[in-house]
Amino acid sequence: MISKRCRPAVVAGLTVAVMSGSTLAYSAHADTAPAAPRKADRETVDTFARIAEDVLSRRAETLVQGRGAKDAGASTPHLSQRLKKDEAAALKSLRARKSRLAQLGEAYTDADTRVVVDRATVTGRTATVQVTASSTLTYKKLRGDEPRTTAFSTRQELKLTGTSGGGWELTSIASRDTGPVAVVEPLAAGTKTVKDDGKQYPDGTPASTKVPTSPTPRKTGGSYDYAAMARYAEKYWRDYNPAYARFNGAGGDCTNFLSQALKAGGWKHVPGSASDYRNWWHDGTRQSTSWVGTNEWAWFTLSNRRAPNLTNVYQLDVGDVLQMDFDKNGSKDHSMLVSYRNSRGMPYLTYHSTDTYRRSLASIIASYPTARYFAYRT
Repeated sequence: MISKRCRPAVVAGLTVAVMSGSTLAYSAHADTAPAAPRKADRETVDTFARIAEDVLSRRAETLVQGRGAKDAGASTPHLSQRLKKDEAAALKSLRARKSRLAQLGEAYTDADTRVVVDRATVTGRTATVQVTASSTLTYKKLRGDEPRTTAFSTRQELKLTGTSGGGWELTSIASRDTGPVAVVEPLAAGTKTVKDDGKQYPDGTPASTKVPTSPTPRKTGGSYDYAAMARYAEKYWRDYNPAYARFNGAGGDCTNFLSQALKAGGWKHVPGSASDYRNWWHDGTRQSTSWVGTNEWAWFTLSNRRAPNLTNVYQLDVGDVLQMDFDKNGSKDHSMLVSYRNSRGMPYLTYHSTDTYRRSLASIIASYPTARYFAYRT
């Protein structure tokens, strides 16, 4: 549970030296030479973490039933005037998301957010700080067999300016992740474009997001170990498997992680050219484009009839796959694996980029109500 005061933040992994607010003074010749980063004391790094945790905790608490975050403009003096307005808009969008979640039968009773400073650089009177925020939401037991919690690990970049009193003012905060926003994050502006090379690909059929009148039956039989897929995903959702390369900084790790889980459940390699989407493999040091590419994975699985499309997203069961086209531009943007499903038919998804554990389908749809969805039966 988040207290009204800032929780002491854990600070680790600082890789670039920063300077404290008390050492911001510089000599008269500073305007003739570029300012250099200076070493900070622990107090300054803790200040950065507390500022980040304050803002990110308020976002998470907005989603908790029976509670709402305080007005951002009135209660956060360490924000710039522009950012106060931006955060007020962010909290408003999260309150709307909370209402959509309630309509879909989901609510939370508790929220907890912790921040770790990964990297901080200060030059003159400005600072750039990269943090990892770990948020856990406790599901309200509306139907009885919801998971206990859902969790997210998000990466944020903060920009701060030193104040005349020796403190810091936050001027911007932005996600560094490439996947869908966590339910505790507002949507970011911007759209993607897709290159049209004139070729025809097996893109599949979008699935309806309409809630069915009754839950579909659970999957029976099948050629794979779906429980093993779920175990793999829930083991490595945050602590990555060192046997595989990461692609967080190269377009996102979601499909790479999905392929790992599918292999753990019995999917067999299809050898051949790495660039041919009809092949799917990983040899320990290299992999096919279909192993890591969101669109290429879809083209592979449909052309090989490995996993056909479902007509409704609520048909998804453990071991099945959900992909999203955020802006309906014809290019799929994200891949996720179902690792749990309750008796009322609600799938819960686990994935990388943003690293996420058991996020409900309702939460995804509430955050992206206008996206295009593709569901696959593995």
